[in-house]
Amino acid sequence: MTTSQVILTGFADESANQKTAEQQFSAFAALGLEYYSIRFIDVGNGIKNVMELTKAEIAKLRTLEGEYGLNVSSLGSPIGKVKLLNEEDGTKNRFVPFKKYLDKEVNKACELAHAFETKLIRGFSFYHPKGTDPKDHISQAVDQLGQIAEACHRSDLTFGLEVEANLIGQNGDILAEIHKKVNHPAMMLIFDAGNLVCQGYTPDEVYDQYVAMKPGMGWMHVKDYKITKPVGEKGHIDEDALKNFVPSDLGDSAYERIMRDFALSIPKLEKKLKKRGIPGVFCDLEPHVKGGGQFGGFSGPDGFGVALRGFCRVLDFAGVGYHLRDFDDIIAARGF
Repeated sequence: MTTSQVILTGFADESANQKTAEQQFSAFAALGLEYYSIRFIDVGNGIKNVMELTKAEIAKLRTLEGEYGLNVSSLGSPIGKVKLLNEEDGTKNRFVPFKKYLDKEVNKACELAHAFETKLIRGFSFYHPKGTDPKDHISQAVDQLGQIAEACHRSDLTFGLEVEANLIGQNGDILAEIHKKVNHPAMMLIFDAGNLVCQGYTPDEVYDQYVAMKPGMGWMHVKDYKITKPVGEKGHIDEDALKNFVPSDLGDSAYERIMRDFALSIPKLEKKLKKRGIPGVFCDLEPHVKGGGQFGGFSGPDGFGVALRGFCRVLDFAGVGYHLRDFDDIIAARGF
């Protein structure tokens, strides 16, 4: 019997054709999931990012969560997806003076995390000017991320830094360096193999990036990518042109190898997370199997189901435990 157990969750907006709350929650409940990450959602007034939700919409969502038996695993915020410097670089990324960003948007994310009773905020490491070396901007990113981590810490929250293309933390090596320099208990790293493969990393290189991130990892995003052309120079990528995301048992990230190793780290990481009030080690599905872009992706209810079952096969192979709703859960939910 395995001693390693993860909690399955996912970005529920990926599972819903119109992104309505009822569609998202119905899909996740039917798939047997008990947690979801909240990002884009329609609570009756059109699709909004979680950062734009009103108190009335939050209250309605909390009622619906109870109805569908769901809890929020993480706030899928876009914190850190802004320019580090106020320079024109041909991108549409916005710049916000950092003090204003910290006072307004970071504090708002903390308030929302409390409103949804989650301890985790997903975030990013800022856009460096396109065409520049991300390593030249590490010190400023470290300074700003340290302040974000401290703001989260004061709210008894944990900030997760996701590896993603075009940001300063675009690979595991840089993120590991940032994590070491920030050196704050409220900042952890989020590994995402698909976000590396789509940049041109080979399976062996993806594994090396995972190893670099492992000491700072808090949780994992699950998506994968199929390489369809020769691997070239790793640099800026057109995120809206990424079309080859696949379930984690079909891609080029070698998830089986990663999860077999990660299984050994899970018990220790679980203890560390529980000390911060986090229920366990989340594996957060963000499959993008019907397309992905800069601020989100889409899988549909069918695609999300395919991706979840694919990842469950990986976990079974790696000897990692997980729970999907069973009849005992139904008996408990019916209350008689």
